Amino acid sequence: MKTKLNKISSVLNSRRTNTAIYSAALVAMLATPTILAQEAQADGDIEVIQVSGIRSALTSALLEKRDSANLVEIIQAEDIGKLPDQNLAEVLENVTGVQITRSAGVGTGVQIRGTNANRTEINGVSTVGSGAGRSGINFEDVSASIIAGVEVTKSPDAKTIEGSVGGTINLRTIRPLQLSETLASVRVQGESSSLSTDGVKPRLSGTYGDNWDTDKGRFGVVFSASYAEQDVTAFRPRVDRDNVVTSDGGTPNAQDFDFLGIQFLNQDYDNDEYETVNFAGSLEWAPNSELKFYFDATINDQQRYAESSSIQASGVSDVIGVGVPSAFETVNFGILDGLDLGSIQAATKGVIPVEVGGADPNLRVAADTSSRVTKSEIFRLGGEWQGENLKVVVEASSSSSNSTNPRINTTLNFQNPNAANNSSNENGTPFIYDLTGGSLAFGIAYGEANAPTAADMMDPANYILRDVQTARDRTENTEEALRTDFTYSLDWSALTSVDFGLRYSKSTSMTDQIRANVGLRTYADSPRGDLFAELLTAGPDNFGDADGRELFVKDFLMINPDMVTADQDNVLRILNDAVTAHGGSTPITAPTSEVSAFFDIEETTSALYAQANFATDYIRGNFGVRYLKTEVASTGNSITTDVNGNPTVSQVTTVGDYDFLLPRINIVADVTDDIVVRAGWGKDIRRPDFDDLSTSVTYSTSPNPPVSVGNPNLVPEEVTSFDLTAEWYFTQASVLSIGYFHKTRSDLFAGQQVDPYQDPVTGFRDTIGPVCEQGGIWNPIADINVFGPVGVGVCVPWSTTINDTGETTQEGLEMAVQFDLSSFEDDLGWASGFGVLANYTIQKFDGGEAVDNAASRPNEIFAATTGIDGIEVSALHGLPDLSENAYNFTLYYEKYGLSARMRYTWREAHRSEDFGSTSSYPWGFMVVQEDRGQLNASISYDVTEQLNIGLEGVNLTESEVSQSCVNSGALLCFQGLTDRRVTLGASYRW
Repeated sequence: MKTKLNKISSVLNSRRTNTAIYSAALVAMLATPTILAQEAQADGDIEVIQVSGIRSALTSALLEKRDSANLVEIIQAEDIGKLPDQNLAEVLENVTGVQITRSAGVGTGVQIRGTNANRTEINGVSTVGSGAGRSGINFEDVSASIIAGVEVTKSPDAKTIEGSVGGTINLRTIRPLQLSETLASVRVQGESSSLSTDGVKPRLSGTYGDNWDTDKGRFGVVFSASYAEQDVTAFRPRVDRDNVVTSDGGTPNAQDFDFLGIQFLNQDYDNDEYETVNFAGSLEWAPNSELKFYFDATINDQQRYAESSSIQASGVSDVIGVGVPSAFETVNFGILDGLDLGSIQAATKGVIPVEVGGADPNLRVAADTSSRVTKSEIFRLGGEWQGENLKVVVEASSSSSNSTNPRINTTLNFQNPNAANNSSNENGTPFIYDLTGGSLAFGIAYGEANAPTAADMMDPANYILRDVQTARDRTENTEEALRTDFTYSLDWSALTSVDFGLRYSKSTSMTDQIRANVGLRTYADSPRGDLFAELLTAGPDNFGDADGRELFVKDFLMINPDMVTADQDNVLRILNDAVTAHGGSTPITAPTSEVSAFFDIEETTSALYAQANFATDYIRGNFGVRYLKTEVASTGNSITTDVNGNPTVSQVTTVGDYDFLLPRINIVADVTDDIVVRAGWGKDIRRPDFDDLSTSVTYSTSPNPPVSVGNPNLVPEEVTSFDLTAEWYFTQASVLSIGYFHKTRSDLFAGQQVDPYQDPVTGFRDTIGPVCEQGGIWNPIADINVFGPVGVGVCVPWSTTINDTGETTQEGLEMAVQFDLSSFEDDLGWASGFGVLANYTIQKFDGGEAVDNAASRPNEIFAATTGIDGIEVSALHGLPDLSENAYNFTLYYEKYGLSARMRYTWREAHRSEDFGSTSSYPWGFMVVQEDRGQLNASISYDVTEQLNIGLEGVNLTESEVSQSCVNSGALLCFQGLTDRRVTLGASYRW
């Protein structure tokens, strides 16, 4: 017979200490295509829910959530290797209160309750990332096919490892001793991208698991493996309009009103190719009913190849007063921190001609070819002993991630044969732009004076080598941990048990930047492309495929990224031979370790916790405290100069420590059989990223990116959280919930950028070091470019991370509904196969004292829009990636062997630090990523009980990303034109 979820839960509530019944049920759901979700014995009767596929996943997840003592969200795979999405970040997007960020259309970052400051674990073991961050393993490094379930803990208990502001994400694999029968499955898929030119990419995965009774006890084993290739393409055009042409400025193009002219144009094409191998294995041995040993291994091996071509219209600022726009739009900058910034006209259509003398605007082709080769390993070895009243768990774990980042970035100057040359190794090319209709489109103005032809654009002799940047950076991260946990069962009225334990961990992070930067600025040093023509290839010509635009640069040459990927050393040799044949004096050097950028940090933490668990007929929960002490040793290189002017390098180690006491409490009230109310309160910390603690400094040959300066004086952020949630389990596999959360954060990490002063007329910066008296930091190797006379050495922006001295708060409401119609089969017939899931999150962020300041050129614009001479605009830094409103809506159907799902995800505009082709804050502030929705769908059919075929589509409507500068809806300055990805496949199980 069928019964409601809450009736089964009430039976299980009477045996809460036997948590294995849940995990056994969950794995059993994975083990067979149609099974009994749960059996419970009560007064001699057996009550059963008959579920399968999507419903089995939803039902099992609700069972676990319903019985949890704290606030958790659960996603279970509906079958082996079949989480709701291919990408783990996109899996988590199904969870209430979770939004994700995407890179080139693929989910990469996860925000829980508006923050990226979260932890990621696998089977409860901490993971480490490929960079210097604290959030753990990159989600694109792990295939969803090896994960059986995802758990998001929003309200921690004393057992929960510290380090999260939003929540802790635990990726769970299958436990072999809980299998009810043999597992054997294989899945084959092919994925196609609408913007890729490389065809269909394969995905293969398989799982085997079983257990056996022997004379030595019960043995179990599970192995899962996957191989996946992915090709993701995105186009990211950019237009800078951050320079004002005043009505009284006396320029040839002056209007009777002030307007924003074109300052910079960029057409960026990004193609990421992933090749990922994942393995997850578990061995378990139970010699008897009291003792169990286990060993888990998760190994991820990913090679990520990123190819980017960038068409830049540089030097536009030199002719900003020449080209006459043919159309304008009104830009309203809105209100920023209570200040009305007013409005101004901005150019939207026109031609940028070649200036007298022929040098500007010049066309540059940047080809960036980089790789990230990462191998991460997570091992867990442990044992459990269950006595009459005492349970002991001892576990050792190790996580590591080793990454290398080979890279060659080249920049070519196009030499227009129809324009005059001057002393530099670049000359002018006319451009046409059309920004109407929300499209940042531009191209070569072929019909204008001095214009090249398409044939000129494809002639190697018309290109000159300008920059070669090479790198082979290394990053090594590890964490080793040993923990012991005790649970003692009590019979003290409402107090059911106590948990206590200790954990010792040692984390390390080492970064060694191995780089070489060569800049060629004269004709004497820069070889023409016909000397290295074997390396040149036609650039991508499909930029218009994303949104149907006709205006873009499609005829150009670039360094062949495939040749760079195949043999970097050979590419460098060919370029060096070209310099030699040309008679240049500056060789293309191989990368060497940059001693000023090296750092090695070791961190040891000892943590103790104690927790009491209680339960009555209506109230249950836990309360406890976690104490931790951390010691940090940071090693970096100190560079001094001896009396002869020679640099001397010595290693300097800085040591510090801190400790925290973190109380936590969770209370659950089973108000009725259908209604559960939860409350949680607790404290946690967030440690700074390793690179933010580094004393090392990295310089670039470009004058645009800020120099990152570490801050070894950073202290951990502290967060106090409160949660209150009500859940109504109103029918089978259905729930309606509403929750409130509030977080108070102190010592919040805030990124800060200080820009150098630029003359509002000439655009020049300070080119006399080593001190930048008017802001910024002296970069001795940066090309001056347009910021002064030709040469090297200029003041550039610098950025760092600080602890915000003000207290900040986050609060919000989370609402969710899950409704399954299967219990209405007698009334609805075929329509009973439908079900819906929906959630809505409202949140806000207040407080803080850290501010961002507008750069000098934007302040000149704000002086024009507000009428306030000498105005200096600033605004509170805020929290990146926080959308105040976001929702998901999923409609699914499952019946007669057909399983279909459609999900629409929407998030409101939010501040972002991901804005494509520049790493410095435009206008001095984070950009605003405008509202965006995305539609995903999937459908599969059980051909037989063993064979299933399916089709999945991601970003079906090819929703683009629009990013505005200063404020939402103000000035469109960046776009992201993403692809549609379709996957077709089949799975078979024995």
